[in-house]
Formats: sequence, structure tokens, C-alpha cells
Amino acid sequence: MAVRPVDGIAEPDGVGAEVPAALEFRLLGPVSAIRFGRPVPLSGTKIHTVLAVLLLARGALVTDDRLSAALWGDAPPPTSNSQIYTYVSRLRKGLKGAVEISRKGSGYVLDAKNAQVDLFSFERLDRLGQQALRERRHEDAGRLLGLALDCWSGHALENVTDHLLQAEQPRLEFLRAEALERRIEADLALGRHRALVPELLSLVARFPMDENLRAHLITALHRSDRQAAAVKVYGEGRRILDEQLGVAPGPQLSGAYVRMLHGEGAPAPRKPLVLLPARAAAFTGRTAEAARLRSLLLRRAPGPGSRLRAALVTGMPGSGKTALAAEVAYHCARAFPDGVLHADLQDAHRGARPPAAVLTEILAALGEAVPADGTGLNGLVRRYRARTAAARMLLVLDDALSDSQLAPLLPAGPDTAVLVTSRARLATVPAVHTVALRPMSDEEAAALLAETAGAERIAAEPSAARDLVRHCAGLPLAVRIAGARLASRTHWPVARMAAQLAEPRSRLAALSYGDLDLSRTLARALPPLRPATRAVLPWLAKMGPGPFTARLAGDVVGLAEAEAERALEDLVDASLIRPEAGGGDAQEADRYRFHPLVLLLADSLPRAENPL
Repeated sequence: MAVRPVDGIAEPDGVGAEVPAALEFRLLGPVSAIRFGRPVPLSGTKIHTVLAVLLLARGALVTDDRLSAALWGDAPPPTSNSQIYTYVSRLRKGLKGAVEISRKGSGYVLDAKNAQVDLFSFERLDRLGQQALRERRHEDAGRLLGLALDCWSGHALENVTDHLLQAEQPRLEFLRAEALERRIEADLALGRHRALVPELLSLVARFPMDENLRAHLITALHRSDRQAAAVKVYGEGRRILDEQLGVAPGPQLSGAYVRMLHGEGAPAPRKPLVLLPARAAAFTGRTAEAARLRSLLLRRAPGPGSRLRAALVTGMPGSGKTALAAEVAYHCARAFPDGVLHADLQDAHRGARPPAAVLTEILAALGEAVPADGTGLNGLVRRYRARTAAARMLLVLDDALSDSQLAPLLPAGPDTAVLVTSRARLATVPAVHTVALRPMSDEEAAALLAETAGAERIAAEPSAARDLVRHCAGLPLAVRIAGARLASRTHWPVARMAAQLAEPRSRLAALSYGDLDLSRTLARALPPLRPATRAVLPWLAKMGPGPFTARLAGDVVGLAEAEAERALEDLVDASLIRPEAGGGDAQEADRYRFHPLVLLLADSLPRAENPL
């Protein structure tokens, strides 16, 4: 029998079997390291958090900022970098050179290719199990998925900081639940329904509101000639859902019950409706932001009165809000069996689409016919919320302009999640559920450029690539356009594109390719501004990149401080300018800073004779 070890897993004749490794890392339970069968002494939550973040990066660079967010969230100490260095040093000492943890640029890389990582083993076995299930090799599927579940030794990441736990544990636990359901599906297909009943009874007792597990139990009881018990299980589930959530059983649970009444077999898996914009051809970076969004969308508070799961992505024009939302939605699609829908909240002229038009579009996608004469906004809202009350859906509402536009589009049911993108911070979505996109780091921007223009080509001219990335100032759209232009002109050296961007007066014109035009994208944020703010913006370009205060801006432009502050705050709300805290003194005025590319746009706009 041939044995080929892969990722710490050997596959005899296509079926997974484990092979011992000199070094093992465990993430699917308490984070730990095992060397030659003995635990490696690692003390403290912070050390385990650093190890987990490095392992989860799968050999990619983990920046100091990413480690800081995992360790301290949004409130790192002043000595965060030195503390991170200490934790990494202790980790190296504890592992005694068994793996390499190297410093690269502004972060660290852990090379674990010679170690066994339980998460990677689980994912590979789960992937093989899914393939076997699709090919109806149920015996192999059950064995592979059982081995995948055996990789778990508790709840994922038990001994890390709450910041990392909240970002990563929901995703991992969801993968575990999915693997368990697939293993049960394989066992049912193999006729093991009688053996499954005790396990399913225990699982349903532990997770009484999990409709999928209850549906499998009904099927197993029915096939075991225990129809009375199956009816009781359904009745209990319906009562619990009504009392705890105020909802009726969903399609899978009610379908299993109806099939039992009709004497039919197990339900066929349903393929969810997914209507999303195309994923970006090149997508890299934004790892922490994507993890946070997945956590917000997949996590559901237990018990009655659960609130709507909602997340908001904000950022300046061109920061990649829609691309990130689409990427996250595709990754979360399997958690929403009733579908994933996308609605653009701006029209072709970038004005706000009326909520009634958006609701009509969503209802049509859900198969709901709307009369030609309409039913008015209130009627559409009632139909929409009734249709989605018991659904498990994900709605992506793209480019919201205001709270008044967004409010009628929010569903009522706790099992439907909403992912909103907007330049503005909207009060409809709590601030703690808001993910603000900052400019990308130079490392992330360089990775995106390599993904777009070709890694070998970028690696051949590192100095020119660094210059090009610097001129794009961390804005993903600018990097994509520069990469697309390079990709379309294979004879150009990278230095030629960098030289075109080096001249500030022609930089915006150079950042245009096909339908992608940075100036046009940035300018879309201008029409919603107050006329007075639009008139002031070209004059504010005199301030340079900043930082500067409202008083200084008023003095230079010729405005009262209050007028200048109002204009600056308008620009902050439109994500065209960034505020900065004034300093340690609470009385010190806030300061403002232009993004370099927005500054170029402002400087290119015509100036009226007077700012107001």
C-alpha cells in the first residue's frame, strides 16, 4: 500500500491516514505545540495568540499591525512593537529552532511546512470528504470526514485573546459544524441511521435550535421505523423555535417532516441562490478586515430577541469596499442556504436609488411578483420583511448614501445578515459593527500589484515597484489600474509606469485604464456634498497634505473657523479627508489630513473667485 504524506496526512489508496510528525501545532482546541510527543512549554495568552496568528497566515507575512490588532484590538500600548518582539523571541526560544520565525519588513513569517498543523489536516481531510460525497463515494466520505473531525480537541483557539477569538473562532466552528453535517449525510446514505440515532439525540439536546441536526434526526428515526419519536422531535423543534425565536421551522426541518409523513427518503441538498457581482480577478490583503466581517455576519446571539446581524464597510472612494464585500459574501455563502443577494443602492448617475425600486428588485429575485401599479413603499417593506422573516439569507447592500435610504431595506428576521458598503459612517449600523478601510500597507499594495501585473515582473524591478506603490498611496483602485496598464503592455518596464506616476500634475490622468478611472471614481463623492463644501474644497488644497486645524484652514482660505470646520467635517463624512486626534490635551483642536490622491483631485478643480 503506497503512502504519500501531505500536510502531515498520508493517503493510502486515496483515503486519509495520519503520519507522526516531529513537530505538531494545534489550533482546533487550546493553541499548543507538541514536539516529539511532548508539549512545548508556552505560557500566557499573548504567546499563544502570536503563535496562532502566525500559523493562520499559512506562511504569509504577518505585519506588526496585524499582530497588534490580535493582541490588543484597537487600543495597543505605546510599547506594542517591543512587546511583540519579546513575544516572538520567547516563542522562538520555546520552539528551540524547530521552525523558522523570520523578520521580514514590518512583520514576521513562520515557516511550518515541515510541521503538522491540525487545522490544515482538518481542511484537507474535509476537502477530500466533500469530493467523495459529491462523487457518491459515501464510505470514503464518512471515513475522511470522521478523520477530519478527529483533528479537533476542543473549541478552536481556546487560549487566545478575545480579539483573535472573536475574529476567527466563529469561522472555524462553522467549518466544524459543516463537516459534522456532511459526515452524518454520508452515514445516512450508507444506511447507518440506527447507529446515528444516539449521536443525533445527543447533538439535538446540546443544540436544540439547530434545524439541520433536528432534520437529520427525524430522517434517522423515520428510517428506523420510529415515526412517533420523529413526530415528537419535530413538535419539540417547532415549539422551541416559536418560543425562543418567534419563527416557524425552516425549509429543511419542515421538509424532512413532510417527507417522513409521505414515507419518502432523506432530503436532497439545496443549492443556495447566489447573486453577487463578479469577484475581483486579483484580491489580496484586507485579511483582518475580512475576518472581522465574517465574524459579524456568521455570529448569531442565542435566545429570543436576537438582533439583526449587520456589518458596515466604509472607506474613501477606490478603497475596495465592494471588492471586499463580494469576497466576504462568497466565503460566507454556504452559511446562508436561502440565498445571497446583492443590490446596488446608487443609480447610473451615482444618485440614490429609491428604496421602493431596490425592494422591488430584491422581491423579484426571491420569486415575489410585484404588481405593476406597485403597493407603495410601506406595502413593499411589509412584503419584504414577511418574505425574509424566517429566511437564512445574506444581503449585500452596496454604496448606501444615507440612513433614510438604508432603513427600509433592513429585514426583520435574526437569521438574515446584512453587509452594507458606504463612504459614510451610517447610524443605522452600530459603530462596533463598522469596519473602516484605511490605505493598504506598502507590503499589501505590493502584493496586489504583483497579483495584477505578474509576480516575476514586479520582483525583477523592486525599486521601481516600490516607487509605483508609493505613488498609489495605498489606494487599491490606483494599484489595480497601474497593474492593469502594466499587464496590458508587456513590453513596458515597471520603471516606465512609475515614471508616469512620479509627476503629481499628470498622476491622476495616468491612473486610468478602460472603464477604470481614478479621477472619475473620486469625483463621484462630490455631488452629494453641500454646494458650499464643494466650493471650498479646491481652496483647501492650498493646505497641502496636512495635518492642519480648522482654524488654520480658515485663516489660509479666508473663512471663519466655524465655516471651515463644517466644510472639513462634511469631507470627513464623505471619506474625502481623514481626521486625527488633536493630541493629549482634550481641549486641543482636531486636525485633518488629505489623502495624497484626493489632494491632487482637489487641486485640479476650478476655484471660484471666493471660497463661499
